Amino acid sequence: MTQSEKLFATAQNLIPGGVNSPVRAFRGVGGTPRFIRSARGATITDVDGNIYIDYVGSWGPMILGHADEEVVAAVQEVAAGGTSFGAPTEFEVELAQEVIDAVPSIEMVRMVSSGTEATMSAIRLARGVTGRTKLVKFEGCYHGHADSLLVKAGSGVATLGLPDSPGVPAVLAQNTLTLPFNNVPALEEVFAEHADIAAVIIEPVVGNMGCVPPRAGYLEAVRKLTRDHGALLIFDEVMTGFRLARGGAQERYGITPDITTLGKIIGGGLPVGAYGGSRDIMNNIAPAGSIYQAGTLSGNPLSMTAGLVTLRRLRDKSVYDRLEAASKRLCDGLGDLGVKTVINRVGSMWTSFFTSEPVVDWDSANKSDRQRYGKFFHAMLDEGVYLAPSQFEAGFVSLAHTDAVIDKTIEAARKAIHRLHR
Repeated sequence: MTQSEKLFATAQNLIPGGVNSPVRAFRGVGGTPRFIRSARGATITDVDGNIYIDYVGSWGPMILGHADEEVVAAVQEVAAGGTSFGAPTEFEVELAQEVIDAVPSIEMVRMVSSGTEATMSAIRLARGVTGRTKLVKFEGCYHGHADSLLVKAGSGVATLGLPDSPGVPAVLAQNTLTLPFNNVPALEEVFAEHADIAAVIIEPVVGNMGCVPPRAGYLEAVRKLTRDHGALLIFDEVMTGFRLARGGAQERYGITPDITTLGKIIGGGLPVGAYGGSRDIMNNIAPAGSIYQAGTLSGNPLSMTAGLVTLRRLRDKSVYDRLEAASKRLCDGLGDLGVKTVINRVGSMWTSFFTSEPVVDWDSANKSDRQRYGKFFHAMLDEGVYLAPSQFEAGFVSLAHTDAVIDKTIEAARKAIHRLHR
């Protein structure tokens, strides 16, 4: 680990915590983060030449696998003609059409540069359209680092939030209500107590406390309550969009939100975000309407090109059958190791929790054994498998994870567990 250790030591003097996004620092598992040199297919290679089977996939977007030849060739061709213009291009029109054709709730879409920017803009849009102020979010659901979203709830249902991060003004936190996920009575109570809720924002399948699926009927109840009380429903599909189905979680579960946020896969591995909804709602955004949002790099030609190649490949419905089968093979194998774990999976998103009780919300996820996960994580690294460096992150399977790769992963897990027991 010589080169990674040297780079991390240098980085800590130059970059806060030595990383440009906190989870990369390995604080959740201990040890030195691996600095990555390259990737191909289902594997990544670090600066010391170690090769790992990768289940992070840049946190979701690499659904085709790393360095897909068609994506790389298309980006190289477009980059030769210029990387950014700050002006409209044909690529953004084509990608918008691709998104609208696929996602049930989207009739118009605005491209931005990150998932955080997408959710921040969607919330502003919801407040502007409804004329209301308050926002409902759910414990364990992460929607980016905008001020209104870095909030936790008190002990009671519908308690006004307090800032969960220094720098977030209390006046903003007070407009965010945080509730437990998968709990319909809690949402019913908050609507009974507050008449000025502009929107409910939710990850339809949570990926940011690990993979946590909705209980049967839960999303339907959320949809009905928002509609009955005149609030908008925002599906944060930055992670689930184009991963759980071509039309995302809303296609898989048959729920139509008012606003959808997207990211990750729609940029094919390059920085991207988007938010969309009906024409009536989206035409409130400047310059069509008065709700302002702008961005120099929004719709940049490189991200649009990588996204176009990726989304066109995902038109083939057999892609999702292959992802489903590979993910089931992996999780069935990991669940047969004789270890006390709970494995949650929806499509090609999954998490193995070191706990013995079902994981349905933040409280139950938080009971997982972090230390044991950290030991397992490092044992898997030693066996050549790169998992998320946190118990509370989802893993992802790509089209490059063949049966042979999956079987090699399961065998690595057997060796890792044996070593830990020994």
